[in-house]
Amino acid sequence: MLRTTDNMNKYSLFAITALSLILLDQLTKYWVGTFMSLHDSIPVINGFFSLTYVRNPGAAFGFLAGASPAFRYAFFIAVNIVAITLILSYIRKATMAEFRLILALACIMAGAVGNLIDRIRFGEVVDFLDFYIGTLHWPAFNIADSAISVGACFLIWELWQRGRTSGRLSNQG
Repeated sequence: MLRTTDNMNKYSLFAITALSLILLDQLTKYWVGTFMSLHDSIPVINGFFSLTYVRNPGAAFGFLAGASPAFRYAFFIAVNIVAITLILSYIRKATMAEFRLILALACIMAGAVGNLIDRIRFGEVVDFLDFYIGTLHWPAFNIADSAISVGACFLIWELWQRGRTSGRLSNQG
């Protein structure tokens, strides 16, 4: 019975985290698309941060933005499906004791799904978070991109911690 409860908790943690982030991502993109015109910019912190509505046909930093739309669409859909499949496979194998891993994978999954929704709806991704100093701009991004980045950092941290722990255990034996 304990195993069933652990699985329910594991899947609940994963689902609530991922669905919350997907909802936040889609609501913010809806707001931007409803209340801003493409390329509009609203300063939030002068000289540092604005809400700037742009669309990115490529991936991070415009990767593949110049490729044909048909290739981009097929490529990004395939990559998302592979990523989602791998994440679900890892979640199935994880235990509730690995809650940091579950949270990391939920963040990555949410980001992948959030941007996948955009690619299916628009053929490109809605970005709007614009950080800059003077004329130096970081490429605009969105909540889904942030979720992927935070999830990847959590995942790297978790794997690093596991490596340190297993290293200590093997040195003791």
